[in-house]
Amino acid sequence: MRKVVATTFLSLDGVMQAPGGPDEDPTGGFTHGGWTFNYWDEPMGKVMGEIMAAPFDLLLGRKTYEIFAAHWPYIEGDFIADKFNAVTKYVATSSTEPLTWKNSVAIGGDVAAAIARLKQQDGSDLLIQGSSQLIQTLLANDLIDQFNLFVFPLVLGRGKRMFGEGAIPAGLKLVDTKASTTGVTMSTYLRSGSVSTGSFALKEPTQARREKMKRES
Repeated sequence: MRKVVATTFLSLDGVMQAPGGPDEDPTGGFTHGGWTFNYWDEPMGKVMGEIMAAPFDLLLGRKTYEIFAAHWPYIEGDFIADKFNAVTKYVATSSTEPLTWKNSVAIGGDVAAAIARLKQQDGSDLLIQGSSQLIQTLLANDLIDQFNLFVFPLVLGRGKRMFGEGAIPAGLKLVDTKASTTGVTMSTYLRSGSVSTGSFALKEPTQARREKMKRES
């Protein structure tokens, strides 16, 4: 079986929109595109290198695919470019426009069902980059197995968020965490069953609380 792995850049308030540049995704009037640029350092590069060193195929939404296809095929002699250009790119899209980046495969129709079938196959893990809309579909169908979250020390206030209202509640297990010199935390989480709840309330309310409850009843 193949795992679906989401590697995502997030602000402290959960925004993932347009981390790479001002023109990447200005939809909704987003004006902070490129918010990751000034935080990049050697430890971050090392962690990304480790993620990219493992075998994978890419799983992308159409908008992220188009951003990548306009950039990576024109880069030579770069480790990530070489990987991205060589691997299979599975693209969730409703468009009939051809996918011109080599080794690209369109996924249409019931995207969640198609990805669930991909997960059952033998092969490399499916690595998601960006693709905020696709991530919402995967979260709503409980299809993401691993989260590599790069959390940046800033608040953006508005923008597309990773964990939307459709996300299924789930427990996660932290299996690795590192920090950059610029304050970025880089953490890996795996699925860990359902959400477990409890209570810090006293088994027996205090006398003052009992009196208050009695007055309010």
